[in-house]
Amino acid sequence: MPHPNPPPYEDALVLLDADHKLVKKMFIEYAGLVEDDGPAAARRQLALKICQDITVHAQLEEEIFYPAVREALGDEGLIDHAEEEHAQAREKIAQIQGMSTGGKRMDDAVKELAKMIDEHVLEEREKVFLQAQYADLDLRGMVPGLVARKKALQAQGGEMKEPTKKATTKKKEAA
Repeated sequence: MPHPNPPPYEDALVLLDADHKLVKKMFIEYAGLVEDDGPAAARRQLALKICQDITVHAQLEEEIFYPAVREALGDEGLIDHAEEEHAQAREKIAQIQGMSTGGKRMDDAVKELAKMIDEHVLEEREKVFLQAQYADLDLRGMVPGLVARKKALQAQGGEMKEPTKKATTKKKEAA
């Protein structure tokens, strides 16, 4: 019998990649505002939206997706590297969020963040997503939890939280 409320995404990879595409679109929109010398307030507002969406996405991956991939693959280095990239993005996001006005400094910081995210997404698609696709993971089953957590984080305004240390703690206990 078909599920009365089918999940909005085919699987976790489709959901996470939809976030990637949305953020990319916003970065392009931001670059257009800069090119057209759009109002600093509009640029700042969009920059903060980008930061919020990236923060929510990173937290989703760190709380739900990465631990499952880490366990399924047993590849600590792959996920550790992705989490390091998230930490670098968080630093840039904090810098952007700390700027009081949207000017050249913010434009440069957003451009740097866009480059970081582009590189991270490329690596994630080519390595993490590819391996997750062939691992013993219930990618479809992850969708309801990811969607619910995403809604909760968005309701909180995408406040930045430190990544959970569960996976790191487990790794140390196993050593």
